[in-house]
Amino acid sequence: MGDSKRHRILMVSDFFYPNFGGVENHIYLLSQCLLKLGHKVVVMTHAYGNRSGVRYMTGGLKVYYVPWKPFLLQNTLPTFYGTLPIIRTILIREQISLVHGHQAFSTLCHEALMHARTMGYKVVFTDHSLYGFADVGSIHMNKVLQFTLADVSQAICVSHTSKENTVLRSGLPPEKVYVIPNAVDTAMFKPAAERPSGNEITIVVISRLVYRKGADLLVEVIPEVCRMYPNVRFIVGGDGPKRVRLEEMREKHSLQDRVEMLGAVPHAQVRSVLISGHIFLNSSLTEAFCIAILEAASCGLLTVSTRVGGVPEAYDMIVLAEPDPTDMVQAIKKAISILPMIDPQDMHNRMKKLYDWHDVAKRTEIVYDRALKCSNQSLLERLSRYLACGAWAGKLFCLVMIIDFLLWRLLQLWKPAEDIEVVPDIVLSLDEDRGMSQDFQAFNEDHSLR
Repeated sequence: MGDSKRHRILMVSDFFYPNFGGVENHIYLLSQCLLKLGHKVVVMTHAYGNRSGVRYMTGGLKVYYVPWKPFLLQNTLPTFYGTLPIIRTILIREQISLVHGHQAFSTLCHEALMHARTMGYKVVFTDHSLYGFADVGSIHMNKVLQFTLADVSQAICVSHTSKENTVLRSGLPPEKVYVIPNAVDTAMFKPAAERPSGNEITIVVISRLVYRKGADLLVEVIPEVCRMYPNVRFIVGGDGPKRVRLEEMREKHSLQDRVEMLGAVPHAQVRSVLISGHIFLNSSLTEAFCIAILEAASCGLLTVSTRVGGVPEAYDMIVLAEPDPTDMVQAIKKAISILPMIDPQDMHNRMKKLYDWHDVAKRTEIVYDRALKCSNQSLLERLSRYLACGAWAGKLFCLVMIIDFLLWRLLQLWKPAEDIEVVPDIVLSLDEDRGMSQDFQAFNEDHSLR
């Protein structure tokens, strides 16, 4: 790939390895595929424990673990301007051409996009979640999102439902929002050579045990299904504040031998848990696009899921139910009846054709191309967008951006770009690249970020 078409991308989010989740996997696997397409990709996240500084991962993926500690739900403390010097240094050191932020709940993402736009970089934002409009938390989050997306170049959502939600929350023009679904690494998630034999039917649940993931529904659904079907057992993987309720349910109904609680399951072991079952159960109350469903289907499991968010868009072989215990029990009953007709290998092959990370990377590449073609705007033109965000909020947003612009100018005088050393690119040969299905191995590079 020629340099004229080669993008130099900075992925930014508070959520990345060693933390595990849908956003973390999305950033990692998308970055690996973009590297294979010839682009340069650098990831920026906050420090995790003693994991601070610069690390390299599979395929030469470079990760900056900046020395900021999380304070709430893996999010860094909002500083507005505290991250400006380090973000500017990384952008110049790595000769970045485009910044790609992930997740509306990430403080680091919002601050990086704000600073990048101040410095004239094109930015892309990917929204991975659905938010409401009525509760206090959602109202504040939506106003922050409106501020961030007021000056974004392009945006990406993982489902059409997510796009509609993002457009309504942020006021972003729909033509600037693209739908690119998540994918699954089918090389990692393969069906078992032989399906679990015997008359016993195993239903697998792998999820964070929190309210949003419908853990309270499981408390009511599991005992009823066990009462109706003596040959059904459950495997529950995941941890969270609602685990206590599930443990209490198991004790109350004497289901210790039929409900196995695994606790937190490392991502590398998810397949081994999935292939031990026949049915995958997803009880989420809200979901933009559930990667766990794709992983289960790729392993050949029939999926029963609540009809929420972008789940119905995933694929047609899902037994859907309303987020109601009675309806979910009926959906599981239907799934058990059609289970003999399900061919795990056929389902895996369908997932392989429908959801591929290389396809996601190529579609994301098109969004990058369009973002870089957006016209450059002066500070006054950009401020007019922020002013339209509300009678009071608009003026506040303008003040924040003016201060950010002045601080950036001061930084240019204090430490000119010419004084910041540009780091050389590391290009690995195909023989050195061991593929993106490996465990995420990282090693230290003794560079200071200060």
